[in-house]
Amino acid sequence: MGSSPAVDAIVLVGGKGTRLRPLTLTAPKPMLPIAGVPYLTHLLSRIRAAGIEHVILGTSYRAEVFSQYYGTGAELGLELEYVVEDEPLGTGGAIGNVRQLLRGDTALIFNGDILTGCDLTELLASHRRAAADVTLHLTTVDDPRAYGCVPTDANGRVTAFLEKDPNPVSNQINAGTYVFSRSIIETIPTGRPVSVERETFPGLLAVGALVVGHVESGYWRDLGKPSDFVAGSADLVRGIAPSCALPGPVGEALLLPGAKVSEQATVTGGSTVGAGCLVEDGAVLDGAVLLDGARVLAGATVSASIVGRDAVVGAGTVLSEAVIGDGAVLGGGIELCCGARVWPGVQLADQAVRFSSDV
Repeated sequence: MGSSPAVDAIVLVGGKGTRLRPLTLTAPKPMLPIAGVPYLTHLLSRIRAAGIEHVILGTSYRAEVFSQYYGTGAELGLELEYVVEDEPLGTGGAIGNVRQLLRGDTALIFNGDILTGCDLTELLASHRRAAADVTLHLTTVDDPRAYGCVPTDANGRVTAFLEKDPNPVSNQINAGTYVFSRSIIETIPTGRPVSVERETFPGLLAVGALVVGHVESGYWRDLGKPSDFVAGSADLVRGIAPSCALPGPVGEALLLPGAKVSEQATVTGGSTVGAGCLVEDGAVLDGAVLLDGARVLAGATVSASIVGRDAVVGAGTVLSEAVIGDGAVLGGGIELCCGARVWPGVQLADQAVRFSSDV
């Protein structure tokens, strides 16, 4: 399966990822390991599988990390170029900011924190069939009140961009992947922030541009929150979410090289155990993400939680929906749940924090 060489890919990876702190204090969000490799590797592999080779990364926060890790992109069969925003420009501004590197007449554009199974080849084909100026991947959700709605007419033409509403007129939402004709990108103002949702798209409708919705209701998840990041990782490990870059077979757990897991430990729910990790006797991992070098000591439970690089979870400690920063050391008998976060390098003594009264 291939696509025209006249298609560039633009991946917007400039955000600070504040909702995923403390993990994003030490790495940009798209570079956080999910199911064993940086999220961005999963996305870039899908772009390459769609036949696209030229990819432009729009970076800002910790921009150097991307080029240091991926270089020219040759290992992924890609040609990567990088554009750094000195000041955050918003989604529209970031798209306009890379125009000088475009080679073709069409650009496939991705937000750098969406995990999706969207058929990229079909999305491009839909754009061409409609001779559209812009095509948006739309997905349907059960409860669209938390999102902006994007209604379309019988021909698939977008009729409005509606902000969050308690009584939404459609269950179709913007899924964060777009196809832009180059001529449209060249109209985006430069040198200032521009929002595609609030400025670019409504402006295109106002002047009669053809903006089309490509509705596809396959796998889709925004990875911005820790709970979604953990769930997305588990879905990748179990093969529910598609990826060309999973570093092992799909199943209930993914163990990376050098990980040591006791035969008396239980590892399920799509957990990832990073390189060099240690999981001792009686430990239970259920939908957990352990980054490289983390240690989970005897009898500890880690459920729907992220444990940062080289962090330690003490004996008998219980984590549920928690985020532990790189290098943090949790003593024994601690309980952290309900979105609790521990910053990098913090040390907590035995039983220092509990959510129940029993000891």
